[in-house]
Amino acid sequence: MSMNISVIGAGAIGGYIAARLASIDVRVNLIARGATLAALQQHGIGLQEGDQPPAFFSVNAVADATSLPSQDLIIVAVKEPALASVLPHIQALMGPNTRVMTAMNGIPWWFTAGLVSGQSIHLGSLDPQAALQQAIPSSQIIGCVLHMACSNVRTGVIRHSIGHRMVLGSPGQQPDAGLHHIANLLNQAGFEASLSDYIQRDIWFKLWGNMTHNPVSALTHATTDQIINDPYTSQLVVRVMAEAQQVGCRIGCDIDQDPVERNREALKLGAFKTSMLQDVEANRPLEINALLGAFCDLAQQLSVAVPCAESLFGLVRLMDRNRNH
Repeated sequence: MSMNISVIGAGAIGGYIAARLASIDVRVNLIARGATLAALQQHGIGLQEGDQPPAFFSVNAVADATSLPSQDLIIVAVKEPALASVLPHIQALMGPNTRVMTAMNGIPWWFTAGLVSGQSIHLGSLDPQAALQQAIPSSQIIGCVLHMACSNVRTGVIRHSIGHRMVLGSPGQQPDAGLHHIANLLNQAGFEASLSDYIQRDIWFKLWGNMTHNPVSALTHATTDQIINDPYTSQLVVRVMAEAQQVGCRIGCDIDQDPVERNREALKLGAFKTSMLQDVEANRPLEINALLGAFCDLAQQLSVAVPCAESLFGLVRLMDRNRNH
């Protein structure tokens, strides 16, 4: 069964997914703009595996999603600060049976849909006017947790460094036939796609590490090994992770691993620069709300005290507000 697929976001992750799908002759629409759009239209999307020369694959690159028909699958691969700006593209591509897959870091706007806690919670830090919630029904959403590292080599060329894993799931629903078909297609394209019965748990476990090292590195310009080897920053990381474990227990996202052990695992990465530190150095918008703000928002509505996380959020938010002034 052929599918109409559009990828919104031609950065490292969106470009990598598009290239993998195009490599098995799937027609992929890639929404882009500016120099990236021109490069994609002229050369296709370039994919470099490790240090190998890039291979180029044909994609249908367009600037305006309204030029396309409704899609079977929309893959949203932008960072959280860009979500509001791409909503018109999503709406233009949606039909009654369209699935919307969020290939993003941190807590997504739909995270509380079908949550085990049973509470009705709106994450205003991610979707202030509930525009995303109203435009995209949770029944059409596919959550996606990515375990891979990619970067932009140059305009229109993506380097894949490590990892192929993708975990997919529908909030509040068991995987259906459509989700199985999408997972199979991704596996054919070279990913290791698996299905989750409770995708929020998988999101939470990945968040558990990202919500600490990312903001601390943005504040200090330190690599993860420096953060973990300093007794005070390491202690802060452990305390925030312990708070996240408490919130996780309330929503069916229990984490049994010890935070200290998780830090030891992160040390294996060596002098690793987090994505947020890379964004600071490149003067790009930061995913503060997806990694910390929404967590504090959720904890407050569940009446769980998270003073360390709130302090860290306040500090990185102030840094972000003042860094361009």
